[in-house]
Amino acid sequence: MTNKKPLILITNDDGAHAPGLRKLIFLMKPLGDVVVIASEHVMSGMAHAVTIQTPLRLKLVKEEPGYKEYITNGTPSDNVKLGKHRVLERKPDLLVSGINHGSNASINIIYSGTMGAVLEGTIDGIPGIGFSLLDYSHEADFSHVDDYILKITKKVLSEGMPSDIGLNVNIPKISDQPLKGIKVSKQAKARWVEDFDSRFDPYGRNYLWMKGEFVNGDPNKDTDQKALEENYVSVVPVHVDFTAHHYIEKLKFD
Repeated sequence: MTNKKPLILITNDDGAHAPGLRKLIFLMKPLGDVVVIASEHVMSGMAHAVTIQTPLRLKLVKEEPGYKEYITNGTPSDNVKLGKHRVLERKPDLLVSGINHGSNASINIIYSGTMGAVLEGTIDGIPGIGFSLLDYSHEADFSHVDDYILKITKKVLSEGMPSDIGLNVNIPKISDQPLKGIKVSKQAKARWVEDFDSRFDPYGRNYLWMKGEFVNGDPNKDTDQKALEENYVSVVPVHVDFTAHHYIEKLKFD
């Protein structure tokens, strides 16, 4: 690793062997020195979880000029922390997470391990991008994503971003129609409406299995969901400040 090339940290939440991660590694290698820290097992839905009750294990599995790859038993946020504090000799110029198999648009961001990693980076001022494809299949087709991922990544590498901002990028599933372009959007006010199936295991013991329906009641035309429905790549700038600033004055007590 040298200081002459951008240093790019890569992680994901679908596990070290996910095709989406492999695609992202392929796209990032020509752009700089790459360090991958990925979980050995799937960590989808882990959000910003960190491991505090079991030992963390970090193993170097591949090394070549300009490239190192580690696997861990931790969460995506753990992996970023390990990168910052134990693996990297300097602060990375960019953190990229994904490519997630499935949408992380709208409310999905709060459950997403992909975006949990990005937000962990923004806490320390590391520019971060989370990439997701609207295809949950392990065999998802990523052949149409290259130009868009490279365009967004190169813009961030060349121009930078405010220290507390990350990007949530979602890409429509491949179809007969080419993607229309990129839209910078806001997060749609949509949500999951959950329910639980009551089932029995082979021993007759009852268990519950969560199911749900994604409901988008946001009529606005400038949202990520609307952009995706119209076959655009959606880019939403996000940060970790959860403060409802518009309510502070109304909430004040005498």
